[in-house]
Amino acid sequence: MSTLPLLDPSVDHALQAIVEGRSTESTCTTDLAAGPWDFDTRPGYGPGSSMGDVIPTGAPRQGELPVEYREASEDELHARIDAAKLALGERVVVLGHFYQREEVVRHADYVGDSFQLANAALEHPEAEAIVFCGVHFMAETADLLSQPDQSVILPNLAAGCSMADMADIDQVEDCWEQLADVYGPLDEPDADGLVPVIPVTYMNSSAAIKGFVGRHGGIVCTSSNATTVLEWAFARGRRVLFFPDQHLGRNTAKAMGVPLDRMPMWNPRQPLGGSTVEQLQEGRVILWHGFCSVHRRFTVDQIAEARATHPDVRVIVHPECPAPVVDAADESGSTAYIRRAIEEATEPTTFAIGTEVNLVRRLAAQNPQHTVFCLDPVVCPCSTMYRIHPGYLAWVLEELVAGHVQNRIQVSDDVAAPARVALERMLAAKP
Repeated sequence: MSTLPLLDPSVDHALQAIVEGRSTESTCTTDLAAGPWDFDTRPGYGPGSSMGDVIPTGAPRQGELPVEYREASEDELHARIDAAKLALGERVVVLGHFYQREEVVRHADYVGDSFQLANAALEHPEAEAIVFCGVHFMAETADLLSQPDQSVILPNLAAGCSMADMADIDQVEDCWEQLADVYGPLDEPDADGLVPVIPVTYMNSSAAIKGFVGRHGGIVCTSSNATTVLEWAFARGRRVLFFPDQHLGRNTAKAMGVPLDRMPMWNPRQPLGGSTVEQLQEGRVILWHGFCSVHRRFTVDQIAEARATHPDVRVIVHPECPAPVVDAADESGSTAYIRRAIEEATEPTTFAIGTEVNLVRRLAAQNPQHTVFCLDPVVCPCSTMYRIHPGYLAWVLEELVAGHVQNRIQVSDDVAAPARVALERMLAAKP
C-alpha cells in the first residue's frame, strides 16, 4: 500500500507500468492496458470492476473507431482534441465525470459527480453539443435537461452502467403490480394523506426508470442528496421503493434511523422479491437487489489493514459501499463530499478512500500535502467509465468540426416528459 503522494494521477500509465513490469502494483486484469476498442464489439461491460456482471441482451455497442484514432499517440490525441475544441468554441461543452481517466478529464470544461453535471447540463443553452464523458444513463439525463436543439453525445456507446442495468423497466413494472396486490391501490392516500409507497430511483438508472418514477409520484436522488430525497418521500408515502442500488438506500435509511429489519430486499427474479407479505407490509424502505461493482470491492479487512499501517488514518468511503464498510469507516459521502474533505483538511492528513481509483489518484496528485490512497490496493477502475478514451473524444469532436453528429443520445418524448418531472423534483431537493 503506497504511502507517497502520486505525482502522476493517470491510471492508464499505472496499468501500462504493471503490464510492462515497471511497477509492483497489481491489477484485476491486464486487459485494462489495451485500448477499449478491442472490446467494443464483444458483449459485456469490458475489463475492470464490472467484468463479471451479466450485461442485458441488446445493450448498446460501439461501432469501430477509425484506425487513425486507435493508432494515434497520447500526445497526438491531446493536440487533436485541443484543436477541435478551439475550432468549435462555445458551440460545444465537454462534461467529465470524476471517475473518468485523467487523459479525458484534462479536456473537460466541467468535472463533477452526477448531481453536479446534471446542473452543468442546464447552464449552457448556447452550446450546440454537449459531449458527456461518463456513462449512458448520464448522457440520457443530460438530454432530458438540455434544450431540444442541443445534441448530447456519448463518445463510446458501450459505456453503460452495470448497476443501472440491474433494474430494467419490465422488472420494475412487474414489481409495482405485485406491490399493488400487497398494499392495494398505490395512488390512493390514507387518512394521513400518505400513499402506500413512493418510488425513488438513484440517478444511476435508465431514462425509462426515471420516467416510471415520474409517472408514479416519485423522485430521483443522487449520493449527494439521498437523505433529503428520502425525507421528501416519507412526507408523501408510508414507505419507499428504492432502486437500483441497495447499498445507498440501506446506508441512507439506516443513518435516518430506519431499522434494518424494516428494509426488505426485492429480488426481481423471485415472487414478491423474495420477501413475505408481512415483511413488505412492515417495511419502510424496500431495497432493490442492485449494487455497484466498484464499491462492492471495498471491505472491512481493507479498513483494518489501513488502520494497522497508518494508526492516524482518516477513512472515507462512498455510500454505495456495503453497510459494514460504511460502519467501519470514519465517514461516508458522495464523490463531492470526499473531494471537499481532502481539500479542506488544514493539517497534513493520511486519507484512505473507498471509491473509484481514477478519482483517488487524482486527489492524491492534487493534494500532495496529504497522503491519499485507495482502500483497495488492486488497480481496478470502473469498467464502463474506462470505455471512454481520448481516441473517442477526439473522434466525436473532429466529427462535429466537420458538421457530423456521432453517437447522439436521445430520449423518446413519451419517456422524457415524466422523467423530467422526477428530475425536476430532484434538482429542487438540494441538501
